[in-house]
Amino acid sequence: MKRRHFFQKAGALSAGIALGLRQNSEAAEYAANFKEQPFTVGINDYKVDYYVPGLGQSLSILHVTDTHLWRDDERGQPYRQFSKRMAAAYNETRHFLTGKITHPEEAFEATLLAAKEAKVDAITLTGDLFSFPSEAAIEWALERLEAAGIPYFYSSGNHDWHYEGMEGSLHELRETWIEKRLLPLYQGRNPLMYAETVKGINLVNIDNSYYEILPEQLAFFQEQVRKGMPMALMMHIPLYAPGRSLGYGCGHPQFNAANDRNYELERRQRWPEAGHSETTKAFHRAVFEAPNLLGVFAGHIHRQTVDWVNGVPQFLTQPNAAGGYLEVNFLPMDPADQITLSRTV
Repeated sequence: MKRRHFFQKAGALSAGIALGLRQNSEAAEYAANFKEQPFTVGINDYKVDYYVPGLGQSLSILHVTDTHLWRDDERGQPYRQFSKRMAAAYNETRHFLTGKITHPEEAFEATLLAAKEAKVDAITLTGDLFSFPSEAAIEWALERLEAAGIPYFYSSGNHDWHYEGMEGSLHELRETWIEKRLLPLYQGRNPLMYAETVKGINLVNIDNSYYEILPEQLAFFQEQVRKGMPMALMMHIPLYAPGRSLGYGCGHPQFNAANDRNYELERRQRWPEAGHSETTKAFHRAVFEAPNLLGVFAGHIHRQTVDWVNGVPQFLTQPNAAGGYLEVNFLPMDPADQITLSRTV
């Protein structure tokens, strides 16, 4: 199947997913209540608890990002000139809690065990699960995800589909290696954009793994906002927040060729001379203006941070290569607490 045809077909499929969606009138009513009764967030180390007004049941997810699996075998031999640097990048790491020596495979298996023990409803994998698109690493990860028996939602990061030094634009390389290697991880969903509603929360996945947003992705996000449901946005590159570096590069005002310091090291296409497209800028605005957005969950930076922009929190998670993850619980807000809040807002 040609890539263009696959992405078009998958886009139609993901746009039609509606597990437990409210009717339009109910969505509008929820959105109105959502504005009047704001959610609250409690952060304790690597655990985040949301209290959400109007939520009917609890949802627990494990946010996992930047595992950087690098397993390879003889099938990877023709690509060694493109994978050499990243194949040596995470052979040994230190656990984010204990400081003990570990490595990505051990960390990933421990994380899946933690997910089972915590009885989470889903695992969200927001990119750089792999250091390059190795068949051996992808097969290894799929085996363990399927054995865990927990629903998972994957979107790619900038390393998942990147063989360093390979010819082609970032857009072309992403499409090529998603189709050739990564496609099974999406389980039939559109790799660039999809949404699943789980226990009343709309989990929206957008692939921004080369910092830019496509027009169809912006339109898809706006469609999700119009549903009026409480939603969480998952993607790899964090959105720009005032004071943050270019690592928070999606929508960053200094994103341009002159400020791209790593393109030679990573042997990739340089960022555009003119900076972000108008679509990416519009997406950045749309995210932080969305009235029903509970938060953004991203990675890429390899450390845990939180920024609040226009009342929307953006959480970045410790790299899973060092055992990191974030347990996120969406909990119904007690009616008594809602009454108290409505009197003080």
